[in-house]
Amino acid sequence: MNAKTADKVATGVIYTIAASVALVLVAMLAFILVRGLPHLSWHFLTAPARSFEAGGGIGVQLFNSFYLLILAMLISFPIALGAAIYLNEYAKPSLFITIVRTAIEVMSSLPSVVVGLFGFLIFVVKFHLGFSILSGAIALTIFNLPILTRSIETSLSQIPNLQREAGAALGLSRFETVLHIILPASVPSIVTGVVISAGRVFGEAAALIYTAGQSAPSLDFTDWNPFNMASPLSPFRPAETLAVHIWKINSEGIMPDLSAVSAGASAVLIIVVLLFNFSARRLGTLLYKKLTNS
Repeated sequence: MNAKTADKVATGVIYTIAASVALVLVAMLAFILVRGLPHLSWHFLTAPARSFEAGGGIGVQLFNSFYLLILAMLISFPIALGAAIYLNEYAKPSLFITIVRTAIEVMSSLPSVVVGLFGFLIFVVKFHLGFSILSGAIALTIFNLPILTRSIETSLSQIPNLQREAGAALGLSRFETVLHIILPASVPSIVTGVVISAGRVFGEAAALIYTAGQSAPSLDFTDWNPFNMASPLSPFRPAETLAVHIWKINSEGIMPDLSAVSAGASAVLIIVVLLFNFSARRLGTLLYKKLTNS
């Protein structure tokens, strides 16, 4: 076999493998959406769940998922951004930095159920936060922080050193260079990483089973006092998310319309995650144009 033929065969094998992976993904998404989309309705998306009766919805679980996501990102993003800026722009090779990078690598590979059990022992039991949104948000922060830090650091490292040198030539300090030159230039990739990690957090279940809990108390959406347990904004109430709800109803099997609710909730979860992924690049581009006035 000559080199040209071998190249064609290798290219064909690579295309076949890539097409097979894409086909499996499309088939899985199609299966979930085809089964779930017929069950979606406004009532299903807004009504509370029912345990022993048919006709329930996922309204509370859907709200809990977004609320937990927002709290987790509000906690994890500033920490990840600061850590990434320090590691990429200020840190010099040393034993301490090696230990920090190793810790980030180890934490990013932890199974989510381990993070959940850690959160249960520390936040739920030791700190007496109980099964609550706050416990779940902190657990999701631990789960998401190393991945988000690596993503932002990679985005910053892709900016050419020529731009840093240009900032220094203009008399800017290192912090001013990072703030006014490096960060705006890396906004598209940072936002892409943040939105994709948000989609990953949105679909998390194992870490929340042991921290946010498996119950969804009735909420009074007219009460916006975060210190009232019936308020949807209360961070101290237990909060069953959409992913946990899917796992719970399939494991208990006490819901009469289990198949319909499970299929519909799975379709909503997939649609939201797909929206996160598809909107990531578009949002990053728009922010980049706004920040650079181009």
